[in-house]
Amino acid sequence: MPNKPTTAVILGTGLGRMAEKIEQPLFIPYSSIPNFPVSTVEGHSGQLIFGKLGGKDIMAMDGRFHYYEGYNMKEVTFPIRVMYELGIKTLLASNAAGGTNPSFRIGDIMIITDHINYMPENPLHGPNIPTGPRFPDMTEVYDPDLIDLADVIASENKIKLKHGVYLATQGPTYETPAEYRMFAHWGADAVGMSTVPEVIVAHHCGMRCFGVSIITDLGLNGKIIKVTHEDVQKAASAAQPRMAVLLEEIIRRS
Repeated sequence: MPNKPTTAVILGTGLGRMAEKIEQPLFIPYSSIPNFPVSTVEGHSGQLIFGKLGGKDIMAMDGRFHYYEGYNMKEVTFPIRVMYELGIKTLLASNAAGGTNPSFRIGDIMIITDHINYMPENPLHGPNIPTGPRFPDMTEVYDPDLIDLADVIASENKIKLKHGVYLATQGPTYETPAEYRMFAHWGADAVGMSTVPEVIVAHHCGMRCFGVSIITDLGLNGKIIKVTHEDVQKAASAAQPRMAVLLEEIIRRS
């Protein structure tokens, strides 16, 4: 068992192979943890991993929970509360997303600089849990120092990065062309079905947050094609080596 990790990583759709890079791993299935939901989505293994990455002790979620699976927001974000109790100070969250920015291409890696919560419920709805204030400020949710560090690492490793705003919907349907146009008009550069609830709770807990999306499909006029979950997994898997370098080096240097 590693010494008290202070960094946690959420491995999103198609990124499960990154778990293979974790050294001295200890695997704990979600099904064996009291009150933990169970992942039901293909590509989400459903286990906590404790081990070393980038020379540091970490914990990783190999698979996350989504609102569209039928879980409520308290259940979706319960693992973040567990992380807080275990002493996690930094959360690195990854996902697969559809691009709405005309400069994006499939396979691009986008650093999340801000988000739009388009889900039907805020995870902080209800009695305030005293890890943070009743009305948390959201002007700087994604840690600027971690974003700057990611840019340095990407430059050193010749990894092309995009920056942008991530919009979270409840899913499970992929977006219609009209919805993509609306989200782009709102200022979204990418659209997905996760991450925002977890980051809101992590921010409320005082964690430093870093978010990153792999662009797995495009919601652009003239470039929209039918997409399947298998397509998304394939595109995310192809970008996985670059994502692994980025996250491992962030952990090593932060």
